[in-house]
Amino acid sequence: MPGELVIAIRRAHARLGGAIEPLTDPQVAVPSRLPGWSRGHVLAHLTGVGFAAARQVEFARRGAFVDLYDGGRPARDAAIEAGASAPAAAHVRALRLATERIDALLVGLAPADWDRPVRFRDGVVRDMVLAWWREIEIHLTDLDVGPDSDGWSAGFCNHLADFLAARVAPGTCLVLEAPDGWACELGAGEPRIVRGACTDLVAWLAGRDPVRPVRAGDGGELPQLGPWP
Repeated sequence: MPGELVIAIRRAHARLGGAIEPLTDPQVAVPSRLPGWSRGHVLAHLTGVGFAAARQVEFARRGAFVDLYDGGRPARDAAIEAGASAPAAAHVRALRLATERIDALLVGLAPADWDRPVRFRDGVVRDMVLAWWREIEIHLTDLDVGPDSDGWSAGFCNHLADFLAARVAPGTCLVLEAPDGWACELGAGEPRIVRGACTDLVAWLAGRDPVRPVRAGDGGELPQLGPWP
């Protein structure tokens, strides 16, 4: 799995770079698909997460711990606000530095490094790397610069659905069914079926607008989802 994950992240980095390279300053300032955030906010957030993720891995390899963000959530939010209005070229340069740093780190990880503990969610390096994969794939669609959830791979959809199982209401078994035969069951209890294309189902599960509609199997309202885990 680590080898496949490294390749998937490298590809996501390439898609991100290709999507944001042509952006102009006015295009960075327009709203993203995230309410209240411009594209600049999303780019600043991605840069911050990228450097924070790299630092988690670097410290873990030394057998040390460090907080994800110095100063916690308030400092993270302040950095996003301060960086959102940066010129397009500055955003591109900062994200290139972050992604190149992560690429170099991932290539250098030994098998044992993936299980080294990190401060992030009291997990291990693998958890931090998977979190970065989620961040870059999801926020690339939030930027609204071309790539959308249709570009998510089957592997990413399976991972994200598993991660987001915690959003399913207690006592419910959420059954996701796609016309191509892809399906998954999340949670336990009373079955609630939702149908649509795989990528659309997972986008809906992630709180994003699917490219095509998804529909409840009983023809009624879609199930309510809980908060992001």
